[in-house]
Amino acid sequence: MKYLLSVMAFLFAVAGFSQSKISGYITNSNNEKLAGVLVHIEENNAETTTDANGFYQFTTLPKGTNKLIFFLSGYEILNKTVTHLEADAVVNVTLNEKEQHLEEVIVSTFFNKIQAQNVMKVEHAKVSELKENGATSLIDGLTTIAGVSQISTGTSIGKPVIRGLSGNRVLVYSQGIRVENQQFGEEHGLGVNSAGVESVEVIKGPASLLYGSDALGGVIYLNPEKYASYQEKETSFEQQYFSNTQGTATTFGFKASPSNFKFLIRGNYTSHADYKVPSGERIINTRFIENDLKMGIGYANTKMATDFRYNFNQLDLGLPEEDLENSGFRNPMFPKQDVANHALSLNQKVYFKNSKIEGDFGYTLNNRKELEEADEIALSMKLQTASYNVKYFLPKFIRLEAIVGIQGIDQTNTNFGEELLIPDANVKDFGTFLTTNYAWNSNVLQAGIRYDNRKISTQTHGIEGEEGYFEAIDKQFDSFNASVGYKTDLSESINSRLNIASGFRAPNLSELTSNGVHEGSNRYEIGDSSLKNEQNFQVDLNLEYKSQHFEIFVNGFYNHINNYIYITPTGAEIDGNDVYNYIQNNASLFGGEAGIHFHPHPFDWLHFTSSFENVTGKQGDNNLPLIPANQWKNNIRTEFTLKDWLQKGYASVFFNYTFAQNNFSTFETKTNDYLLVNLAIGGKIKIGKNYLNASVNGNNLLNKTYVNHLSRLKTDGIYNIGRNIIGTISFDL
Repeated sequence: MKYLLSVMAFLFAVAGFSQSKISGYITNSNNEKLAGVLVHIEENNAETTTDANGFYQFTTLPKGTNKLIFFLSGYEILNKTVTHLEADAVVNVTLNEKEQHLEEVIVSTFFNKIQAQNVMKVEHAKVSELKENGATSLIDGLTTIAGVSQISTGTSIGKPVIRGLSGNRVLVYSQGIRVENQQFGEEHGLGVNSAGVESVEVIKGPASLLYGSDALGGVIYLNPEKYASYQEKETSFEQQYFSNTQGTATTFGFKASPSNFKFLIRGNYTSHADYKVPSGERIINTRFIENDLKMGIGYANTKMATDFRYNFNQLDLGLPEEDLENSGFRNPMFPKQDVANHALSLNQKVYFKNSKIEGDFGYTLNNRKELEEADEIALSMKLQTASYNVKYFLPKFIRLEAIVGIQGIDQTNTNFGEELLIPDANVKDFGTFLTTNYAWNSNVLQAGIRYDNRKISTQTHGIEGEEGYFEAIDKQFDSFNASVGYKTDLSESINSRLNIASGFRAPNLSELTSNGVHEGSNRYEIGDSSLKNEQNFQVDLNLEYKSQHFEIFVNGFYNHINNYIYITPTGAEIDGNDVYNYIQNNASLFGGEAGIHFHPHPFDWLHFTSSFENVTGKQGDNNLPLIPANQWKNNIRTEFTLKDWLQKGYASVFFNYTFAQNNFSTFETKTNDYLLVNLAIGGKIKIGKNYLNASVNGNNLLNKTYVNHLSRLKTDGIYNIGRNIIGTISFDL
């Protein structure tokens, strides 16, 4: 902790308070002023848009060289570099017309390039777009991205799965710091609300070079909402209603940037009753209540940028069990989970003439309780995590960019309940890395190397030979990893990406120490303290063709994992519970995604998208558990404007077909295929001088009876949710 404070003090100490600005006008080839052009500064991820006169302005800029990127749909993307910025600069630009989809800057990769310039294929989606696709929650929205699925427990708990890997193999980042909420349990949810999240990015494949242990399967990066534009303020309100669960979600936010200081606050209250299956039966105790608060304050000038964020999330959610008698309507019954998450983060940037230092510092407190009765706290765990991630961006040498950095966490788990899933423990991570990016013509080469060390120490608990006994362990895990990626344009319309990377994951506390009944999984689990690192090697190939009215992509991957850790039944029983052991063997996963996007001329208002995703997981001749079934997703979308009273109108019909899962593990069963039909319609409605955003989504319109292969309620014969109509209104006050 002293080390963290010293680094933070250094970053603040070198910051100054001088100012300079860049401003200008943006026109087209006919010298017409262009409004709504998005202008992005690569060095600090600042953004603004041009006003009705095509004017833009940045008042607080990093010292030295700044790269500006200009975006507007229907025009070519333009890059401008302003060198040695010491005083005010005027940059007027002209954009040439060309059908071009707006590309977002990718934040989750260290070099922060737009996707066209990025070596890694990173999926990016705005949360508003996920809601348009009918997402009922953040994790539900993530599953609309090809290659992403979820392990679900009803509608309240969802855990992300990337290309067949889940749990501790997938890292989730929010506010620039890792989400740590005892994610080893299948019934432990994400604990992040979509309110106040601007967009999501998904890295599919080992990201250990970027983020260290636990990024073996990939990273989900949640970008917090941006502050208001300079000297602007915004007040917004959103209300949602869900017919199936008679649920409501209310969100209110305010943000302002009166000067170099900027701040925001956003609160959300969500409440759902038990969900209803197509037969009309409600699944008792799948209800939940969620409270979420996000706050932020930032400051920026020429030499520094500071962003401090706080998020409080509380979940009160029921756990469905057999023979429960219904009581009440909306408040969760026993047994239930009471989970509170506190997350504080600080992002600090310091700019030099031709380089910069960036640090992310975080503290999270996860307080997880499971209650059997009102006065009986069966499980209570407090997980405290301090984290740091400091990167130095070296001066650019011709076309070569390089970053060196250190990362780490200091984590403590403490038990307070009658039952223990894992013992009291301390985990310390330390990693150091070097990554480089070299670009020439239409080619980009990126390579890096990293070393990590993880220390795990636990305390003895219980009586040897009895349930609940945990032997103290003191172990270290080390790993070197490397990656190399190459992106090139094979022609004006075709580009390709090839990435080869290694990754690793140290075994978690549950895998090392378990000795007892895991109520959430209904089995007696036994860990193995001799488990080794999981070490993988993955090859990922991406091909894309883009023309003015047609796009196609193909992604393929092969992932070999040495010492893959999994749980398997032994055939024995203890106190009526089946016994499962954690073991490890080599495994392989392979598959990919392919899709098209067609919007024919002259019907530019019409869009057709279709994608197919596949993953196969093998351990020798056996199938790995929790592998999602193949999916084929189709969407027909129209976009329209009705005079001046409806702007940005849209209507979409989704046909999502999930194939039967015949490749199941030894303790799973076959899952049948099913087709879901969804509908979405919405737009901006003009009321007086103001606009109201309104949408209606219909999920599972045909009220299809089905069960997803990754549903934890499948073994109890419980189906997934039936027809659900979602109404949403939002507006600025």
